[in-house]
Amino acid sequence: MGFVTQLKNLDRELAHFHGRLKVGAALVALLAAALLARGFYLQVVQHEHYIQRAESNRISRVPTAPNRGLILDRNDRILAENYSAYTLELTRARTDNLEATLTEVGTLIEITPGQLRRFRRLLSESHEFETVPLKSKLTDEEVAIVAANRYRLPGVEVKARLFRNYQAEPGMAHVLGFIGRINDRDLKQLRDDGREQNYKGSAHIGKTGLEQSYETLLHGRTGFDQMETDASGRAVRMLSRIPPVPGKDLRLYLDAALQAVAEHAFGDYLGGLVALDPNTGGVLALVSRPGFDPNLFIDGIDPETWKSLNESPERPMVNRALRGIYPPGSTIKPLMALAGLELGLRKPSDSINDPGFFSLPNSSHQFRDWKRGGHGVVDLRRSISQSCDVYYYQLAVDMGIDRMHDYLAQFGLGEKTGIDLDGESAGLLPSPDWKRRRFKQPWYPGETVIAGIGQGYHLTTPLQLAVAAAMLANGGVRIEPRLVQAVRDPLTHTWQPQPGGARAQLAIAPRHLEVVREGMMDVMRTGGTAARSVAGAPYTVAGKTGTAQVVGIKQGERYDAGRLAREHLDHALFIAYAPAENPAIAVAVIVENGGSGSGTAAPIARAVFDYYLTGKRPGDMKLEAENGAD
Repeated sequence: MGFVTQLKNLDRELAHFHGRLKVGAALVALLAAALLARGFYLQVVQHEHYIQRAESNRISRVPTAPNRGLILDRNDRILAENYSAYTLELTRARTDNLEATLTEVGTLIEITPGQLRRFRRLLSESHEFETVPLKSKLTDEEVAIVAANRYRLPGVEVKARLFRNYQAEPGMAHVLGFIGRINDRDLKQLRDDGREQNYKGSAHIGKTGLEQSYETLLHGRTGFDQMETDASGRAVRMLSRIPPVPGKDLRLYLDAALQAVAEHAFGDYLGGLVALDPNTGGVLALVSRPGFDPNLFIDGIDPETWKSLNESPERPMVNRALRGIYPPGSTIKPLMALAGLELGLRKPSDSINDPGFFSLPNSSHQFRDWKRGGHGVVDLRRSISQSCDVYYYQLAVDMGIDRMHDYLAQFGLGEKTGIDLDGESAGLLPSPDWKRRRFKQPWYPGETVIAGIGQGYHLTTPLQLAVAAAMLANGGVRIEPRLVQAVRDPLTHTWQPQPGGARAQLAIAPRHLEVVREGMMDVMRTGGTAARSVAGAPYTVAGKTGTAQVVGIKQGERYDAGRLAREHLDHALFIAYAPAENPAIAVAVIVENGGSGSGTAAPIARAVFDYYLTGKRPGDMKLEAENGAD
């Protein structure tokens, strides 16, 4: 009996049970208190927070991209516009098997190898949750086929998108530029500028030309729709809307018809042309030959097409009007003549005897004139009309390189003009200081001689020469070229004129300028180097021809265009303005490997003058050399 009692102590076990029961009850009470506290925290303390999160799950904020502004010429001809079309797009994150999906799509509608290559390139540049276009501008039939088979195509959808279309000649691409898909570099720049929010829902941004320079005006302001969605994320109803604000339209000074005339006049030559209104600085035409089709870039250019454009020996992607740099040649002679008069180194009546060459004192080296045997007795006006090299060799030596540099700099040579396009080259106006910095060498007297006729280290752009020509036309007012004339507000639909570029008046004696102008008019009169190019014109022209050497000629040899391949011919240059008495247009033309300014560049300017001043459109233009003169 005692043994059984020893094995089982009921009182002790009961006490232990009560203890465990109390501990369990305390633990349950503690957990219940924690649960109640957590419930209170979530439902009372965090009530507003979770209400907002629930509401955000129910409501989606959908960005609405604005319509991009139009670009029009001075006569309101549309150069860049928008149109709506359907695009087949794919989201990688919503597709289990990308390759299988692409194959399935290919069985339903045609997907070309080029479209597939472009898709893969864009896919590699995009995040997996971003939609990437596979095929643009679907037909109604293709839209219907994809819609009917949507259940078989996870991650594939058809979207209505706005597309950009450029209605201009290929040469206009360097003016208008183009838009392209927003990449990581664009996003970083948008973030740095604080503009990223305004590009929600937008897939494109201006990449070059006016599309880039005026991006903030053309893009507009993004709108947002607040949509109520169901559990699967599908839209149920719109709750509110902030409409997008379209981008502003741009009206240019540029005349699209004049641009087309200028491009046609180049024929199969390469080069650049700039036509300015000398009174306002408005760019009337800006041509770079050859051009390209900007529509190729809108949704991602095909790699093969990009390679052909980028590696072409004709360099169609280079804007020759702004970035092409060439020796100005004899086109700077009117500026040199004006410098000689203004600096007191020459009088209009001063003459020299040109034997066909020039030599520095104590030197046997001869700097040849372009005309064999020389021009005989030459005064200042005749030095311009006959483009006498020897006259300017001597003037350059008398002037010295430092004074030459400082005077020519006043006409904008050697620095950017400030045009409202990115990518402009400054060219080069040489000086002894520049040469010491660049080559660690002194300046030699012979370099001053050739600088006097725009050769040697001189490099300039067609735009800079056009500005210089405009200054000769307007009495010495240095203008800052402008392409955009006015901007139209999308809300008021009114045109707001854009402020003109900076202007600076040079202090030039009118009598000196008049002598130089007369010399330039003599260039276009009987006996002048470019007289034939304006024969029969119902208006007067003041101009100056020039050539820029492409291949060097040894001492004692003569330049013979007939023995050279076309790519080795001199570049042909021409600057001019018209009507000479009351200038309305100033032009600079550079024809690569054109041979002579009078034979190739001047006739192109004539076509531009004819259309702008008389409305005459040229027929097929035959460019032929004249006398071998500048």
